[in-house]
Amino acid sequence: MHNLALALKHQGHDVSGSDDEIFEPSRSRLEQAGLLPDSIGWNAERISKDIDFVVLGMHAREDNPELLRAQELGLNILSYPEYIYEASKDKTRVVIGGSHGKTTITSMILHVCHYHGVDIDYLVGAQLEGFERMVHLTDHNEFMLIEGDEYLSSPIDRRPKFHLYQPNIALLSGIAWDHINVFPTEENYIEQFKGFLDTMQPGGALVYFEEDDKLRKLVENGKHFVKPFPYRTPEWRLENDEVVIAFPEYDVPVKVFGEHNVANIEGARWICNQIGIQNDDFYEAISEFKGAQRRLEPLHEDGDDRVYTDFAHAPSKVKATSEALRSRYPNHRVIIALELHTFSSLNPDFLPQYHGSLHAADEAWVFFNPEAVAHKKLPPLSKSDVQEAFGRQVRVFTDAALMFSDIHHYTNDVKEPVVLVIMSSGNFAGTNLKSITARSAAS
Repeated sequence: MHNLALALKHQGHDVSGSDDEIFEPSRSRLEQAGLLPDSIGWNAERISKDIDFVVLGMHAREDNPELLRAQELGLNILSYPEYIYEASKDKTRVVIGGSHGKTTITSMILHVCHYHGVDIDYLVGAQLEGFERMVHLTDHNEFMLIEGDEYLSSPIDRRPKFHLYQPNIALLSGIAWDHINVFPTEENYIEQFKGFLDTMQPGGALVYFEEDDKLRKLVENGKHFVKPFPYRTPEWRLENDEVVIAFPEYDVPVKVFGEHNVANIEGARWICNQIGIQNDDFYEAISEFKGAQRRLEPLHEDGDDRVYTDFAHAPSKVKATSEALRSRYPNHRVIIALELHTFSSLNPDFLPQYHGSLHAADEAWVFFNPEAVAHKKLPPLSKSDVQEAFGRQVRVFTDAALMFSDIHHYTNDVKEPVVLVIMSSGNFAGTNLKSITARSAAS
């Protein structure tokens, strides 16, 4: 939401906003742009008839006093994705969806465009090197690249966000059940992707990962008036500590690693072809892509020891990241520190979906915060519930400081080099993750 505010200000609009909590780096960026509210919290007096439209975020509730005042005045209230559609309805909309990889694939496409000076509008879910904002809007660009999230649009609009974009070009990277609080069954979750395909513009182009059985069946069995372009994971190898992808024309070394990222690159290549970027230009640019923020992002190097942070939280993402580290560092002790943070991951009914997701690691620690469980009004969760769900020996903690201390004691006795990845969409109950090193505890 704060990136949209910055983008609208950059476009020349008069922008104001409110929230009951504003954290860094949002706070500093809003303040620098002159958009930080005078006071934190909700105040219905901020809402007046001279407002052209209100963009409603998911953090507000249906009884929010500013929302109620806007409804009373009959103002034009749009969800975030509704506004993005309105801003791009005269453009060619390119939507990147899927249960996993969509932020990375969107980031790869943006990197290639930026590398070759191709200016497009965009909405992406991670901060990227070389980009000021995660949202960019213009009146003149031909393409709008959108990361298409399947979560709900707003408190008063229960449609998935990606149902509102009506793409001309789309990519789906795969389907793995998530968001159990909104989609209580896997069948219900898959139905949202069918709905997404139904919203595509007739004659559009659909790029999809055909190695995903659920996705392939959905596309092949559907009656969608789009042109399908299936893609698969290219052949690749590890050579001189570097991933090399065997593309049709020639081999290309890249800076990211893991089979899932090789597949992500291939998906990004197909989309770049659709928007007019040829393979040679794509290969040149993608070889310099270093990754998106918190997507296997390096934190520390100390000799041969490595520490990464990763946004992985859903089972399929945890599994892909674990396997990526195992393949990239065959001679290291691979250690995983995972936080269960989302509604789904803390739900006892969903936990069995994590079975086998950490098998590629040598050792695994799992943290959950009982206060988060209570805040989400979920049934109490026990350490034994977590251990049983993962289907392997994991160390389970409810105190993040104690967990990182335990990792510290363990790694101090390890003789081989260590690679530690810290996985979460949260922050381990406020832990300063940048202070974590492979063989030392959090400060």
